[in-house]
Amino acid sequence: MWFFFALLSAVFAALTSIFAKVGIEGVNSNLATALRTVVVLAMAWGMVFLTGTQGGIWSIGQKSWIFLILSGLATGASWLCYYHALQLGEVSKVVSVDKLSIVITMVLAFFFLQERFTPKSLAGCVLMTAGIFLMI
Repeated sequence: MWFFFALLSAVFAALTSIFAKVGIEGVNSNLATALRTVVVLAMAWGMVFLTGTQGGIWSIGQKSWIFLILSGLATGASWLCYYHALQLGEVSKVVSVDKLSIVITMVLAFFFLQERFTPKSLAGCVLMTAGIFLMI
């Protein structure tokens, strides 16, 4: 089931890039990011209330709060940089470089989460990196 949702995520991420590139024309990238964030915020809280999980907020531990806040800050920084890059460059190139996040995530997961690298995953990282640089 995770694969289905991951695939949907990829489709929506692709649509996000196309819609953003068209929508950002003539709009300050920071303002565009803020507007997008309001929509995401409304959707996320809408799902929380739709599923009735809002009461769970009181059981979130301190460590989770800290790391969710850090994740939110990283997301905000990523979106601000992404929209600015979209405003300056071609969407196909910006998205390609943005996908280096896959390789960076795998390296960070190895060092900080002790996830293992296999010969297959290492080859995948090398091939993804090479492919990204060929595309730009």
